[in-house]
Amino acid sequence: MEVPLKEKRLMEVKLGELPSWIMMRDFTPKGIAGAFQRGYHRYYNKYINVKKGGVAGVSMVLAAYVFFNYCRSYKELKHERRRKYH
Repeated sequence: MEVPLKEKRLMEVKLGELPSWIMMRDFTPKGIAGAFQRGYHRYYNKYINVKKGGVAGVSMVLAAYVFFNYCRSYKELKHERRRKYH
């Protein structure tokens, strides 16, 4: 039984089907908010809401926070590395 393209997950889509799959997505503010909500619930149920948890869930959030702040301040950091100290 063939699954319709609209119902396939990203990892199940073939490379040739990718442009048409992207065009079928809902890019309205409500659709984007729903995608973030689904992603949050998947992350929470996989890493945070478990019987025997570890530091993996919290460390991923911390790593994303550090990476985001590095990207945000990259322009200033780029000028700092070329400055001569003498």
